[in-house]
Amino acid sequence: MTILITGTTGTVSREVLRQLAGTTPVRALVRDKSRAPDLAGVEYAVGDLDEPATLTPAFDGVTALWLLTPMGPQAPSQSMNALWAARQAGVRHVVRLSAIGAAHDAPTRNGRLHALSDAELRESGLGWTILRPSNFMQNILLGGLVGDRLYGVYGEGRVGAVDVRDIAAVAAAVLAAPERHEGRIYTPTGPESVTLYQAADEISRVLDREVRYVPQSPEETRDALLAAGLDAWSAGVLAEYRAAYGAGWGDFTTGDVAEVTSRAPRSLAEFVRDHRDQLAGA
Repeated sequence: MTILITGTTGTVSREVLRQLAGTTPVRALVRDKSRAPDLAGVEYAVGDLDEPATLTPAFDGVTALWLLTPMGPQAPSQSMNALWAARQAGVRHVVRLSAIGAAHDAPTRNGRLHALSDAELRESGLGWTILRPSNFMQNILLGGLVGDRLYGVYGEGRVGAVDVRDIAAVAAAVLAAPERHEGRIYTPTGPESVTLYQAADEISRVLDREVRYVPQSPEETRDALLAAGLDAWSAGVLAEYRAAYGAGWGDFTTGDVAEVTSRAPRSLAEFVRDHRDQLAGA
């Protein structure tokens, strides 16, 4: 059994690779091998989800696929190309990273685009499992802390944020025994819904310095991201998430991490302790 991992330069797929390496034959799809994580026991194949003709060698002999496409307007096309290559290669099961609340009426363009790709996978004739995780702790804490200020897309809302390590643990468990998870949609979350005020307080406690959460409106969020160099499409989508989360859209938790991995998801406090050094250097 060979598992193919896409999106290997991103946070989630890197962690999936790390957890699978050495336990089963794993192949990583990369556009540029020099940027790939150097992990023992991982085979690397060069290919591009935007270029279907480059995928055939990478998919040869693959039985299970971890399908992650980066957020953007091209994501449905990339997912479509991967599914076509998977069908031609005889892949038996696809585990797809979708987005929280993916639906045709989702409040973000990203959620609506993922709904299209989820539907295509479910109708593809391939075995499938879909993950729709909540917002990542890595994004909100490691990406949002600037000095003594914490920024993020929650507004005044609560969100059941999840550690990427737990998303990867769910993915690895499903990929190792896909028949147990056939036709399931999982929504990995953390153990509790939290505000970014709580996150700032926890960081302050662990670092022994005051960190303050600075809430921003959707428009302020968009403008700050544009000023930081993010492209207009992504900045606009994150502003849409800010509006949705601020209205309580992400205020829920599930038992999916524990159901699949037989272990409780990591808490905000655990995450902050584990990443103390990185947070201290922000």
